[in-house]
Amino acid sequence: MNRLIILLIAFFFINNCSFNENSRIWKDKDKEKLSKSNVKKIFEAKNSVVKEFNQILNLDLSGINTNNKFISNQNDYGSQSYMGELKKIGSYKFSKLEELNQINLKPLFIENDIVFFDKKGSIIRFNENQKILWKKNYYTKAEKKLRPKLDFIFHEENILVSDSISKYYSINANNGELNWSKNNTYPFNSEIKKYKNKFFVIDYKNTLRCYKIEDGSECWNLPTEESFTISDAKYSLIILNDMVLFSNSIGDITSVDIESGLIIWQLPTQSTSILNETYDFKTSKLVSDGNSVFFSNNKNEFYSIDIKTGTTNWISEINSNITPVITGNLIFTVSNEGYLYAIEKNKGNIIRVTDLFKFYKPKKRKNIYPIGFAIGDKNLYLTNSEGKMIVVDLQNSNILKTEKVSSNLVSKPFIFNNNLFLVRNGSIIQYN
Repeated sequence: MNRLIILLIAFFFINNCSFNENSRIWKDKDKEKLSKSNVKKIFEAKNSVVKEFNQILNLDLSGINTNNKFISNQNDYGSQSYMGELKKIGSYKFSKLEELNQINLKPLFIENDIVFFDKKGSIIRFNENQKILWKKNYYTKAEKKLRPKLDFIFHEENILVSDSISKYYSINANNGELNWSKNNTYPFNSEIKKYKNKFFVIDYKNTLRCYKIEDGSECWNLPTEESFTISDAKYSLIILNDMVLFSNSIGDITSVDIESGLIIWQLPTQSTSILNETYDFKTSKLVSDGNSVFFSNNKNEFYSIDIKTGTTNWISEINSNITPVITGNLIFTVSNEGYLYAIEKNKGNIIRVTDLFKFYKPKKRKNIYPIGFAIGDKNLYLTNSEGKMIVVDLQNSNILKTEKVSSNLVSKPFIFNNNLFLVRNGSIIQYN
């Protein structure tokens, strides 16, 4: 009798728990399949395929004038006077900087001299023979351990300084003596711009700050929306027509009245929720021709914005956080994949695309990216993360030369007094 009962119970379980995918035991598996099939990557990166375009096109550059600008409130340097042979003629040495993942540092040029800093924040003025004229440090022992990174601007006989540990101060350019020194609540993360008796800088909290040159007292400040992340790319600002225009870490472009600090217009270019998920958003410096402001980002967007209204003139699909250069009616930029673009300034049409990294093997190329470029009389000079400088004939886009500058990171090229300068860790290299 007991055996019969056991057989009946076993028969019952076999009928209700069949081991096939239609039985109840597989319900959880069905739910798992269903959930997996409905999963979507909301923040999946957009990949665009880039190819060379219009390679036989020769650009007419005969109407482009060169200049000797090194300071521009509009970041509009254009084609600069330089026809050198890239022969190394000097090296300005300083103690190596620490904790560098990129060299976005800019030396200050005063007459024939160079001003830069070392790993402890000491400011050094070199003469044209690479000799030190003076060296000054205005940091405490504890502050020196923070390895401040400095930005400079020259005003009359003084140098204004802001740094990555929240200090800003003024020193005499002739002897390095301190005029005044103050502290901000947060570190700074932009270049410095000046206008009349004021100077402007942006801190890590996405706040634009206006200070008086005379004593460093604050005139006004304008906070903008913050992001959850800290960018390793510097924010950008330009000044024109009594306005300050600046970018922040979340892609907002804001126009501000230079006297009152009130917003004239603001253009959000990205979704804040997406940026807080991706953590890698980077924007180029702002550049203006006086009518429009141009910039690009690493989300495949190159913008032209009307200065007066903040409305979008055009957007082109270019993936770059490298500062563009305006020459006449053309804009040049280099994508993060190493392609040189020639763009019509007024309409945004891409008229030529050239692969400047074509000499790299595919496996190695994946780890190399451009740093920045400058344009001389006829050629474009591009540096990359491998420490190389690539020289390109701008008219026909032929690669003329590759120059090994460093085995590590190197800055974008700077052209001054018909010479070309590159910052690498420990020295500034000068080429004729």
